[in-house]
Amino acid sequence: MVLKDTINSMKKFLEEISHDLQKSLGGNKAASQRVRTGTIKLERTAKLYRKESVASEKKSGIKGAKKTVDKKGGIKKVPSKTSLKRK
Repeated sequence: MVLKDTINSMKKFLEEISHDLQKSLGGNKAASQRVRTGTIKLERTAKLYRKESVASEKKSGIKGAKKTVDKKGGIKKVPSKTSLKRK
């Protein structure tokens, strides 16, 4: 539920920034300042989103491709079972 709140906050910040960007193009200096402060808030929220999304993926058990270390110390991908089947 927290991830959805963070997403909504990001959307809100993006809308505010885009609105102030239009004003800034017209020469409004106060709007330019709001854009600068808004991007800082958006950056913080984006970092929070990244942490929350990684945590939710770990909870749900989503895993990436399996990798192994060969004898020389290099990393190689393990082929999936479907790629080993012959047609």
